[in-house]
Amino acid sequence: MNGKYDDIINLPRHISQTHKPMPIPDRAAQFAPFAALTGYDEAVRETSRLTDARRDLDETQKAVLNEKLRILCEYTDKYSEITVTYFVPDKKKSGGEYVTVCGTVRKFDNYECKLILQDGTEILFKDITELDSELFDRFDIE
Repeated sequence: MNGKYDDIINLPRHISQTHKPMPIPDRAAQFAPFAALTGYDEAVRETSRLTDARRDLDETQKAVLNEKLRILCEYTDKYSEITVTYFVPDKKKSGGEYVTVCGTVRKFDNYECKLILQDGTEILFKDITELDSELFDRFDIE
């Protein structure tokens, strides 16, 4: 053999006396593929996430809902346990989702037109699509 590196090819591999050898999984990790497009996977997930469109209530549904809110406001001291379905707009794209919560009414904020529950949940009147309470059984409301 008359190669260029014949003088060093058979020398023993250097082993450091001060540093421990790197574990095999860590050595392999340094050759793992890197994310050339950072944020791409998140963008794809966000695009594929579905949202609901806001449903418009007809005049009859609005009238029934307004009557329920009026009754609930008037009798809130005695019968304040309610179930509310309301629309929550999405912060990143058009649409949103409908959420149903059960809770106790803390107060009605007529200035900002919202319902506040004991747990701190604030629901705008305009976002409410359904309202239910045992209180409504006493009245002739469908």
